[in-house]
Amino acid sequence: MSQPTGLAAKRCTPCSGTAQSLPADDVHRLLREVPDWSLTPGGDRIRRAWHARDFATALAFFNRIGGIADEEDHHPDLHLTDYRCVVVELWTHAVGGLTENDFILAAKIDSLPLELAK
Repeated sequence: MSQPTGLAAKRCTPCSGTAQSLPADDVHRLLREVPDWSLTPGGDRIRRAWHARDFATALAFFNRIGGIADEEDHHPDLHLTDYRCVVVELWTHAVGGLTENDFILAAKIDSLPLELAK
C-alpha cells in the first residue's frame, strides 16, 4: 500500500482559541485537492455523497470514517438516507466554518474503500 500524499498525509491540528475559518480563496484552493467534495449553499461546510452497495456497506463505511475521525480528533456530520445514501459534511465547529482540518479529513475519507451501488 502506498503512502498518502498531499492533504491525506497531514494531521489535523487542535483548534486554538484564536483559530478562524479560512478565507474564501484558501477554501477554493483546498477544494481543488478534494474534487469530489463541494461547498454547501452557505459556504461554511464541505459535503460529499456516495451510494453504497447496501445498508451494511454504508454502515461499515461510517465505522471506517469514525475511526479516522477519532484518530484525527476531528469529527464530521454523518447522514444515512434511503438506506444506503451516505452523506458526509465537514466543518470546524469551534470556528463555525472551514479550516484546513476539514480538507485533511476529506482527503483521508476519500482514501477509504467503498463498494458503490451498481
